[in-house]
Amino acid sequence: MAYEFSNYSVKVTLVAGESLAAKQYHFVKIDNGTGKVVAVSGATDRPIGVVQNNPASGEEAEVLISGGTKIKAGGSASAGQALFASASATGVTLAFGTTASAAFAAGTFITAAAAGEITTAVIDCAAIGRGL
Repeated sequence: MAYEFSNYSVKVTLVAGESLAAKQYHFVKIDNGTGKVVAVSGATDRPIGVVQNNPASGEEAEVLISGGTKIKAGGSASAGQALFASASATGVTLAFGTTASAAFAAGTFITAAAAGEITTAVIDCAAIGRGL
């Protein structure tokens, strides 16, 4: 079962630059042109965090930047594996030596997951870095 833990979490409210109604617990980034949040489109996008609600375009998006969160898994993952954003803004793992050197490591899976499941992760998009 996925869960959240809120001690020491950092959240911010930003305007959604597109409909995120189907993107609760997905990675988002700040659109450089508008300053609004949109879904990430791959591991090489720099995520600002995980959207906690399901806002329509122009509505307020609650974004967890750092801390424990639920996240939708884009593939199977084991507890303790590094967490990256996928092209569909879900949480995935990447194999060492693949695209990981250009990808942003956003956190760690806390619980195991299968593709499509909501799982638990700890993220830190405030001090995010590339590669493994």
